[in-house]
Amino acid sequence: MTTNPLLDATGVVKTYGAVVALRNASLSVLPGEVHALMGANGAGKSTLVKILTGAIRADAGHILIRGETRDVRSPADARRAGLLPVYQEPSLIPDLDVASNLRLTDTPVEPFRAWVRELGIPDLDIRDTARDIPLAVLRVLDLARALAVEPDVLLLDEMTAALPANLAEKVLEVVRRQGDSGRSVIFISHRFVEISALCDRATVLRDGETVGVVDIEPGVEERIVEMMLGAKVEKTRVAARQAASPGDSRARLGVANLRVGTKLNDVSFDLANGEVAGVVALEGQGQDELFAALAGSIRPSGGTIEVDGQPVKFAHPADAIRAGIAYVPGDRTEALTMQRSVRENIALPFSAALRNWGPINMAQERSRVVSAIERLQIDTRAQREVQRLSGGNQQKVTIARWIAAEAQTILCFDPTRGIDVGTKQEIYKLLRELADQGKSVLFYTSELEEVQRVCDRVIVIFGGRVVDVFPVELADEPALMRAAYGLPRGAKVDVGILADIHSSPVAKP
Repeated sequence: MTTNPLLDATGVVKTYGAVVALRNASLSVLPGEVHALMGANGAGKSTLVKILTGAIRADAGHILIRGETRDVRSPADARRAGLLPVYQEPSLIPDLDVASNLRLTDTPVEPFRAWVRELGIPDLDIRDTARDIPLAVLRVLDLARALAVEPDVLLLDEMTAALPANLAEKVLEVVRRQGDSGRSVIFISHRFVEISALCDRATVLRDGETVGVVDIEPGVEERIVEMMLGAKVEKTRVAARQAASPGDSRARLGVANLRVGTKLNDVSFDLANGEVAGVVALEGQGQDELFAALAGSIRPSGGTIEVDGQPVKFAHPADAIRAGIAYVPGDRTEALTMQRSVRENIALPFSAALRNWGPINMAQERSRVVSAIERLQIDTRAQREVQRLSGGNQQKVTIARWIAAEAQTILCFDPTRGIDVGTKQEIYKLLRELADQGKSVLFYTSELEEVQRVCDRVIVIFGGRVVDVFPVELADEPALMRAAYGLPRGAKVDVGILADIHSSPVAKP
């Protein structure tokens, strides 16, 4: 690497009224470098990326590209300068097919197809409408679209957060090769194993300000966490319920021979009162359909669902909510009214539950909403609009809604995706507290390490079927990965770069 930065941003400031998103942010990236941008949720990472790529304008600061000052006024300006982002949420227009989305961004089709195949999706039909494509695949298509124009600096905002292991592996391989080929990557991730494996240096933000730049080396994780949070953080581990205290073993939720089209085949399991049951699966193995059916978003083609021993049928999500089942999606924009306040979003179930017109018990609503906000320690400085909150606080609002509504069963689908380490710990503890109170949680995660932190047992789905159920003490990452690939216990599987990452603190070549 040369010592002259390819990208050099200094003194970047951005405010939204009383909310300071960036107060003094700096970032310097060398040619051929994979550079981590780190910080707790709300630290300003996404805002800085959007400024660098022209999505929003900075209030102050300087951006130099190849030593020349650039005024990046739009995404087109950034693209011409060789800077291209892949944001947390897919940017393809949902009602257009993939081919039309490519034309809108003037993306060459054949390089795009080549990258899609390279990233592990060999059978994409570009005539498919974006709305009909799974979230994880849309994220990969966004990356392929960016790679197809060969940017000098690729900015990846939580690229692997919504991806199962098989697709994440491909993405990490591509990121590594970008650095090896002399191109630069700005890599935002809350997964330290990825940072350690791929990145050369890390810039750390706290409260909108750059607080340091560190080389990635063994043992640097603790130092980064201290810089992110401003104080030494004690490593915590949320203990699952011990076998000696089994709680209420009655089934709160019973699923028998459940089928959804060709995606979900004959799935059966029980979820007990006071239990957190994990669900592990690679992309496209039927987990999306399982959660959608239990949440009332789609109708099963066969099988039964029981709540407290009574058969139920859901024609609409409202039916599931009335049965005490709440859904927390990984994509928080699905659950929130982004232009509304924190209070209004949390209070939605109170008005939705009204069967007849009449007054709402405002005192009760206010009490429950305030209690939920305090319990989850939601940052309400920007509570006029939820869209002004960080991703972690938005997810807290989604969970707080169902705490205020006193839901008895909570379906959490990758709820910690794109959330910083501190907020993850808060959510883990919250889910255990809910279980201790007798509530039931079904918890799908794309991060295998989370299983040991929060679950009592783990259900593994492969090919639309339950292929194994592990007690938490046996649910280590190698065992879960083998089962997720459809292999029996004790079999071995080469999971490539992810295996290297999980077995070594630093796996860079």
